[in-house]
Amino acid sequence: MVKNESIGCTINNCKFHAQAENYCTLNQIMVGTHEENPTEKECTDCDSFEYKAE
Repeated sequence: MVKNESIGCTINNCKFHAQAENYCTLNQIMVGTHEENPTEKECTDCDSFEYKAE
């Protein structure tokens, strides 16, 4: 997988994490929310996240 230098990521247990560096390997991610009216960054989620089984 090739890192996408436009998408930084520190979630090492994501299937799409570049592993050697803190980048995502997807071409595009989907950002979503779990709140009705998000007002802070903690209200947002990476909807492209997929758990990488060890």
